[in-house]
Amino acid sequence: MILQTSGTTGNPKKIFQTPEKLKAANEVARLTQKITSDSRVYTVCKMTHAGGALAQTLPAQEVNAHVDIVDFNAYEFVKNVCNYTHTHITPKHARAIMGTKNFWNLDMTGVWVTCGSDPVTWDIIEAFVGRGATFMTNWGMTEIGPCAINTVFKTIEEVNEYKSNSHPGGSFLGDRVWCDYKIVNDELYVRGDICVYDDWFATGDWVDIIDDKFYYFGRK
Repeated sequence: MILQTSGTTGNPKKIFQTPEKLKAANEVARLTQKITSDSRVYTVCKMTHAGGALAQTLPAQEVNAHVDIVDFNAYEFVKNVCNYTHTHITPKHARAIMGTKNFWNLDMTGVWVTCGSDPVTWDIIEAFVGRGATFMTNWGMTEIGPCAINTVFKTIEEVNEYKSNSHPGGSFLGDRVWCDYKIVNDELYVRGDICVYDDWFATGDWVDIIDDKFYYFGRK
């Protein structure tokens, strides 16, 4: 399949996804997010981008889990999300959801929320974990992953611990890594079975690793 990059850092590009890469990425996505054949996935991201197609949808479909694909609407999300076990959103989606009155009354116990594509701020993590959700901050790109670097938060105590030790100048990406990586002149390079390229891929992201935690400082 061919997916198009978001274009947030330049002109959108079309990236061919080989069957081998998709298979490997599906396995990692299921492992990191605990997706099984019994899962119920609520897809609200566009299917033309990696977050919508590859974060949860295709991995779940491969094992015949239930998947519903809908256009994003914050009010509908709040009304429906607790009928599912998994969903993937962007920080922009998260803020729209947090802007609805009924969100703050939700009990999201049993719902796995993965969030990425842009830096995920601590207030977003706190809001969803505070509603009972299992929340995964996630970094990936159309070229690798999409589940490449992440961390799972289940309690406010875990969030507070990470937050208190975080780098004040960078956005937290995660501390669980599912690919090979290296830092060259402050730029993150990655490779592995979940990458579309065989050799090292220069991500264009300025990244620093502190106490085994990855922090994002902007684009090259």
